[in-house]
Amino acid sequence: MIRVQRFKKNPILQPNKRQSWEAEAVFNGCPVKRGKKTFLFYRALSLPHYHSGANVKMSVSDIGRAESVDGLDFHKRRRFIVPEHSWERFGCEDPRVTKLNGKYYIFYTALSNYPFTPAGIKIGLAISRDLEKIDEKHLVTPFNAKAMALFPEKINGKMYALLTANTDLPPSKIALASFKKEKEIWSESYWKKWYKKLDKHTLPLQRNPQDQVELGAPPIKTKYGWLIIYSYIKNYYSNERLFGVEAALLDLKDPSKIIASTQAPFMVPEESYELYGIVPNIVFPSGVLLEKDELKIYYGAADTTCCVATVGLKGLIKTMTATRQTRLRMEKSSENPILIPIPEHPWEAKAVFNPAAFYEDGKVHIVYRAMGEDNTSVMGYATSKDGIHIDTRDPEPIYVPREPFEQKMVPNGNSGCEDPRITKIGDTLFMCYTAFDGKHPPRIAITSIPLVKFLKKQWDWEKPVLISPPDFDDKDACIFPEKVFGKYLLVHRMGADIDTALLSTLKFDGLTWLEERRWLMPREGAWDSEKVGIAAPPVKTSKGWILLYHGVSKGDFVYRVGALLLDLKDPTEIIGRTDYPILTPGESYEKIGQVPNVVFPCGNVVIKDKLFVYYGGADSVVCVATIGLKELLEVLS
Repeated sequence: MIRVQRFKKNPILQPNKRQSWEAEAVFNGCPVKRGKKTFLFYRALSLPHYHSGANVKMSVSDIGRAESVDGLDFHKRRRFIVPEHSWERFGCEDPRVTKLNGKYYIFYTALSNYPFTPAGIKIGLAISRDLEKIDEKHLVTPFNAKAMALFPEKINGKMYALLTANTDLPPSKIALASFKKEKEIWSESYWKKWYKKLDKHTLPLQRNPQDQVELGAPPIKTKYGWLIIYSYIKNYYSNERLFGVEAALLDLKDPSKIIASTQAPFMVPEESYELYGIVPNIVFPSGVLLEKDELKIYYGAADTTCCVATVGLKGLIKTMTATRQTRLRMEKSSENPILIPIPEHPWEAKAVFNPAAFYEDGKVHIVYRAMGEDNTSVMGYATSKDGIHIDTRDPEPIYVPREPFEQKMVPNGNSGCEDPRITKIGDTLFMCYTAFDGKHPPRIAITSIPLVKFLKKQWDWEKPVLISPPDFDDKDACIFPEKVFGKYLLVHRMGADIDTALLSTLKFDGLTWLEERRWLMPREGAWDSEKVGIAAPPVKTSKGWILLYHGVSKGDFVYRVGALLLDLKDPTEIIGRTDYPILTPGESYEKIGQVPNVVFPCGNVVIKDKLFVYYGGADSVVCVATIGLKELLEVLS
């Protein structure tokens, strides 16, 4: 699992209004070690001023240098690379620095004309032996390109580099180049030959022709392979661009071979300093330091400041190398669907789905949502001794709409009692469900029944009470089976997020509503990017609470299932979250039905160290899938 921890004192570098050359912005910093010190080279944007090459006021970029002992607290900031030649006279941007053979190679974007055009945006190189002064400069590419960096050691006797060609003539391409001699790096004839075979040199990292890629940090050598961190911009040509940070692993002996790569961003703009700035909604990786098993990623935020985030190397590699074939998945029962509609029962003739479940008295008790042809939802009941095969199924519903807030107000429209979640607290079963009258927004209702009455099939449910506020769509609720800080913890979904609420009592008066404390949000660019909601009540383990949730993806609106690992003492603290779904629609009974491409769990139980998950398939049938607790905890830990 990929865990991203932003530095609490971000940004680490902000514009300095006292120095004109870096008064507007300082961003896209790249670190390099020299002895015990860390030097950060960064793009510095000046206050607007008249430029000799343009008869207008304009901001110009230089490359600044700062130094630090811990790689976080930087000082002694000064200009280091400034426009001197015609090919860079309008700015020097976005440095990438690599130490090789006793020299520091600092590649940067060189701007030669204004207004800016692709033909005037190329790669420049500054070489320094001590990071105190520049020894030589060169124009590298004769074509439009940015974001170049050397590998920190020779491979098979050659110098290797990555660069991004055609950045301003998209589609851009991250490509590989190798050099027998240093001088080839800035040889025009070399690059003209190389560019003719650009496709041959390109790393196929782009998943969609509508997206854009750009090299971020210089390559890092690991025992797993060469690690590159790069910028992946989704929907590049639209007004809904998403700047994300991704990674790829290249073969140590042949870096043209991609061993593994991420399939979604592990970092997107979230914090205020990433969302607001000169160019909002940007996180742009520009440098990396590997310290033991931790990657310290330096990035530009909103084209305004320099920031740092850390990522565990092992977790990143584990996620990257988990292919579609090797990823942990729930095992769907060959007996699926285990419950289907019964035409002879009018109340469940159309669909049965979204089941709650709990284990008691040596069997699994399944309380499922059922619909008749009039689209009224009620709840049916079935049991299973082995968790898969149904042993008993009641011929009549065990729970029906009783209150005005769940009785039909639109003829033939959907209404009733939907999607139950059941939690056992003491000797009582508490059931949260969605109450819907077909006219007003669906709301959360709660009821309860003594366990002993339930087992005797004495359906003496408490009078249901609405607990979510009026005029808001609120669903997917359940109660934790243990108190948190002396209070009951309830999770629910208002809007697109999973929210939490701490309650002093479970006795509601019908006038007190759940608080909306945003807790788990969708992840942009991922499988759960549109909305998220809890699936089944949590399961307690020695390592934490496992809580399943469903996620819906933008664009295709497919419902998938992932998992969270929560702290035992404070379950509002999220320890882990699956990077990929562990249950996905694939079978015909999940892809075809009232709502296609849906897997929707509402219940789970543990039997012999296996988690049995009960879910609705395509809003039409009841299914079950299993997963080992040990294996799931390994992914989440």
